[in-house]
Amino acid sequence: MKIFIKKFLTKKSFTLIEILVVATIIALLASGGALVYTQLNRASRDAKRKADLEQIRAALEIYRSNNNQYYSGSFNNNCQNVNWLSSYLSSLPNDPRSPLYYYRCNIYQSDYTLGAYLETGGTGSCGSCGSANCNYCVGPYGQK
Repeated sequence: MKIFIKKFLTKKSFTLIEILVVATIIALLASGGALVYTQLNRASRDAKRKADLEQIRAALEIYRSNNNQYYSGSFNNNCQNVNWLSSYLSSLPNDPRSPLYYYRCNIYQSDYTLGAYLETGGTGSCGSCGSANCNYCVGPYGQK
């Protein structure tokens, strides 16, 4: 036993197997961390998208309470073009991955649908949100 301990304590280098085991463990931890980081980024962008749609929705409801309608005609386009809402919003929100994606606004006199593309998934479809279809849609009564 003393000989084994003496040999172990006097060892000056690592074997190839030991180095490979440590490198494999580090690689697994790094890849797991990168995956979690990516998922957290997607979830945070989706949360911002939902909050931005709620801001536009609140501005539309205030506009309606002042004008008795959501819009005087029909509007079906990128939400960046709703300049007539700028007096109700400090600034028009942009999608976090703009110009790849944008918010969709379908606004009529008595109804509207706001849409965004959620990276973590969603249900429904309410038009194009840039390079993808909108999969998260809200209207006057909540999520559609």
